[in-house]
Amino acid sequence: MVDVGLPDLVAALGGELTGDAGAVRITRIGPFDGATPDTITFLSNPRLAPQLVDCRAGCVIVGPAQRDAAALRGAAIVTPDPYLYFAKLTQWWAKRTRVPAAAGVHPSALVDPSAQIAPSATIGALTVVEAGAIVGERTVIGAHGFIGRDTRIGDDCRFAARVTVNERCRIGARGVLHSGVVIGADGFGFAPTEGRWEKIEQLGAVQIGDDVDIGANTCVDRGALGDTVIGNGVKLDNLIQIGHNVRIGDHSALAGCVGVAGSAVIGKHVMMGGAAMIAGHLEIADHVFISGGTLVSHSIKKAGHYTGVFPIDDNAAWEKNAATLRNLHRLRERVRLLERAAAEKNETTGTP
Repeated sequence: MVDVGLPDLVAALGGELTGDAGAVRITRIGPFDGATPDTITFLSNPRLAPQLVDCRAGCVIVGPAQRDAAALRGAAIVTPDPYLYFAKLTQWWAKRTRVPAAAGVHPSALVDPSAQIAPSATIGALTVVEAGAIVGERTVIGAHGFIGRDTRIGDDCRFAARVTVNERCRIGARGVLHSGVVIGADGFGFAPTEGRWEKIEQLGAVQIGDDVDIGANTCVDRGALGDTVIGNGVKLDNLIQIGHNVRIGDHSALAGCVGVAGSAVIGKHVMMGGAAMIAGHLEIADHVFISGGTLVSHSIKKAGHYTGVFPIDDNAAWEKNAATLRNLHRLRERVRLLERAAAEKNETTGTP
């Protein structure tokens, strides 16, 4: 359990302590609503500022614009970016509450003699590490994990239980992979022949950079010939599908249930909302934001915010709108004909 005074938090994380800090002791991080006097919380949405008066938290992390209002209700930590401060606070808290894994190989694990396991690494119960695999310093492989042949895992990685990393894949330093993640399964490749499908063997691998987080039950397929590549600092949410030979640039973030079809190239600092779909062989420029539920069917060459979601409606109205959309091309042609006829008439009559 953490029990910390506000001056100690500020000494560790920075920020300006204002208001009546007094003898406030913090034992939990909690949401803004329902906070208690031993809770530290944060306010990043200016629309919630009026609620500061009634907030019972022992301390609120706020931006400069809320400095005075926060000080009136009690202790506050003022910082330029409250949400970022909150993120760093959770990291500080986790280091003090998360039970450290004991270094070493669990007796029930199966580790090939040719695998290289760093002395400070942890190999969990019933994990399999195949021949030629390398596991870096202080990396934790959770129970029931699988590390395939000739795979390399960097330093300070943390894999939850039941993570699978198949043969010849590479994961950089400080990666976090949650339960059910599968790295390096076969991509979806089949050649049609005589009414059936002939499998195309997937001969590539997966290359993942440093500081990559991958959510539960997300799959990153191996390349067909070259490798699937995930850049440094990429964040993938739960239940995401990354197809074979996809390339994702540094520091991009994809929310839950996004699907990226094979050979798509996604730039740096791209954000995708939940359930966005990216068709195969497309290119997405750097600094593109794609709204949730959007189907991207052509390449995006310019940074910006893109949305392609047909609004929800009651079914009868939706069907009418959909029927109108189906006739939109025909309507456009009629408008063109009318405009052309009007122009010809004006030329004949001399009307400007």
